[in-house]
Amino acid sequence: MKIDERILKLAENVLKNSVKLKKGERIYIESFGQSTLPALQAFAAQAAKLGGVPFYYFNDEALTKAWVANASEAQIKAHAEIHKKLMKESDVYVAIRGYDDLFCLSDLPAKQAKWYNQYYMGGVHTQTRVPNTRWCVMRFPNNTMAAMAKMSEDAFEDFYFKSCLLDYSQMDRAMRPLQKLMMKTDKVHIKAKGTDLNFSIKNIPVIRCSGVVNIPDGEVYTAPVKNSINGYIQFNTDTAYNGIFFSNIYLEFENGRIVKARSLVNDDKLQKLLKSDDGACYMGEFALGVNPYIAKPMLDILFDEKIRGSFHMAIGNSYDDAFNGNKSSIHWDLVQIQTPECGGGEIYFDDKLIRKDGRFVLKELDALNPENLKK
Repeated sequence: MKIDERILKLAENVLKNSVKLKKGERIYIESFGQSTLPALQAFAAQAAKLGGVPFYYFNDEALTKAWVANASEAQIKAHAEIHKKLMKESDVYVAIRGYDDLFCLSDLPAKQAKWYNQYYMGGVHTQTRVPNTRWCVMRFPNNTMAAMAKMSEDAFEDFYFKSCLLDYSQMDRAMRPLQKLMMKTDKVHIKAKGTDLNFSIKNIPVIRCSGVVNIPDGEVYTAPVKNSINGYIQFNTDTAYNGIFFSNIYLEFENGRIVKARSLVNDDKLQKLLKSDDGACYMGEFALGVNPYIAKPMLDILFDEKIRGSFHMAIGNSYDDAFNGNKSSIHWDLVQIQTPECGGGEIYFDDKLIRKDGRFVLKELDALNPENLKK
C-alpha cells in the first residue's frame, strides 16, 4: 500500500525533530485505532531508516474496555507493571491516536476506571513516561475526528496536516518573548463571561511547546502556585475525559482548592473525579494556546488546548518541568476560548493587559498572533 507523502513527512519530522531518535535507541510506537495503521507503518519504516529499534504496539479503546471492564485490581496493576517495564526500557515513546469510538470507555465500571487511571495512566504514563522518556503524543485523522470537527474527511485531512506540519521553528522563536514575560510574572488575572480568576505563577518554570512532545503543538505553559488560586471560572469548551463527556464546566476556588464545581452533563461523574485523590481538587497547569490553524474546538484536547486565542488550565497533576507541588493520577485540561465569537476576555500579567479577545496586545508578543505565525 502506497503511503500518503504527508504521512511520511510527518513521521520524518516527529522522529528526527521532535524525539530526535538516534541509531540503536529503542522506540516504543503505540497506535490506537484501525485508521492509524498507515501512520504506524510509516513510523516503523522511518525508525528503521534512522537506525532505531522499534517495538510497535497496536491498541484500541475497544480492546482496553474489554480487558479493564472484566479485570480485578490485582490484574490491572500487573498489566500496568508490564507496560511500565517496557516504558522504562525504551528511550523514546510515540503515540499515534486515532480513536474510532471517542466515548468507548464512558461506561466502564467506576472501580475499574479508578484502577486503570491509578495504575496504568498514572503509573505508566504520568509517573514513568513523562519524566524519563523522550516522547511525542499525536493524533491521526479519521472520519470520527472529521465529524467531531464538523468537516468532510478530505477537508479535515487538509486542516490536520496544516496544523501539524507548520513551521515550528518560527513558532518557537515567536514564543520566546512570552516565555520571558511569564518567567517575570507574579500575578495573573483572567476576566471573561462567568470568569474572574486570580493566581500567581511566581517562580514556576515556563515551557515552550513547539512541536516536540505533542503534534499538533502550540502552547506556552507553566503552573499556578498551588494555593494561590481564588475566584471562579467558566470553561466554554466541551471536553471528554476517559471517554466521559462534560460540558460548560464551572469551578470556584479558595486558596487553590476547588470548592465548587459543576458540569451541565455528567455532573455526578465530575464530582467523583474531583475526589480521585488528594491532588484532584487542585490545579496543575496554566497555558496559552497559539496554533494559528486551530480555531474551533473538536472535543479532542490535543487540538483544543492549542486553539489560537485560548488558554487552558489542568485539574490535577503538574508536570515535573513546571512543578507546583501538586501530584494526582488525573491531569485534565479544560479550555476557555477568548475570541470575540466565543465571548471575548482579557488576561493581565501583574495588572498589565497582555491579551484581549484572543489577540496579544503587546508589541513584543505580536508575532504570536495567527496571521504572523502563518507566514
